[in-house]
Amino acid sequence: MERWIDETLHPHWRVSLRAERVLHEVRTDHQHLVIFDNPTFGRMMMLDGVVQLSTSDEFIYHEMMAHVPLLAHREPRHVLVIGGGDGGVLREVLKHPSVEKAVLCEIDRQVIDTSLVHLPEISAGAFDDPRSEIMIADGVKFVGETNQRFDCIIVDSTEPIGPAEVLFGQTFFEGCKRALRKGGVAIGQNGLPFVHHEHLASSGKLLRDIFNDAACFLCGQPTYFGGPFALTWASDKGDLRDWSVKKLRKRQDKRDIVTRYYTPEVHVGSFDLPGYVSHIWQGGRGTVGA
Repeated sequence: MERWIDETLHPHWRVSLRAERVLHEVRTDHQHLVIFDNPTFGRMMMLDGVVQLSTSDEFIYHEMMAHVPLLAHREPRHVLVIGGGDGGVLREVLKHPSVEKAVLCEIDRQVIDTSLVHLPEISAGAFDDPRSEIMIADGVKFVGETNQRFDCIIVDSTEPIGPAEVLFGQTFFEGCKRALRKGGVAIGQNGLPFVHHEHLASSGKLLRDIFNDAACFLCGQPTYFGGPFALTWASDKGDLRDWSVKKLRKRQDKRDIVTRYYTPEVHVGSFDLPGYVSHIWQGGRGTVGA
């Protein structure tokens, strides 16, 4: 029998994806996880009814999460990835030759194990890299207690539902600031401003209250249905976003980092927000002037 799997994130509409073959489906200790093949998007992972990635377009999100902060940093050495159990962000982080240690803190071991079996091309050996350290732990507790300090923290979480809800609150953001080295930067995902404006508005307020420099940047992800996808930037070093295209290209070439979506032009332009997104980021509602 033909099966269709619904993305149930949105309260008033759903996207249904044809599952040619379901490879794995389980309710873990933390969430419902399913991996299946779709004729258009390839192999897909969903957690609690929300698309996390597909093999067709995962490079977009993972490259923007990793290379925007790391190419803005002069010499990132220690990086923390919170969530990201599929290994895609970790894969991109490890492309930077200056990185000496990359800690991945994932609350759900089954996400890692299942990804290694059914989506090995996403991590592409990143979990076996000697610079990688895998920790199965709660992200909020980790940043609040760790003695380690990081040049960059990348929060590759699900939407603010279920176990990821706490990764969008004041306690967690303050923990991230605590765990950053001087001059470091924290990056997070913040969903689709057009349909979930309240998430971005809330994060914007908290990050501006906690960090000296907070900003939003965008990418376009075909499988994140509902408009451009928002990512957040937070740092106490105000000039990390002042890089020119020329300087970013020189840095990317020197590090010999090959990308499919990220370019220096995209890096700079991603912070130029459409009016309605800028309005939301500053605390407004879903449309300009609302």
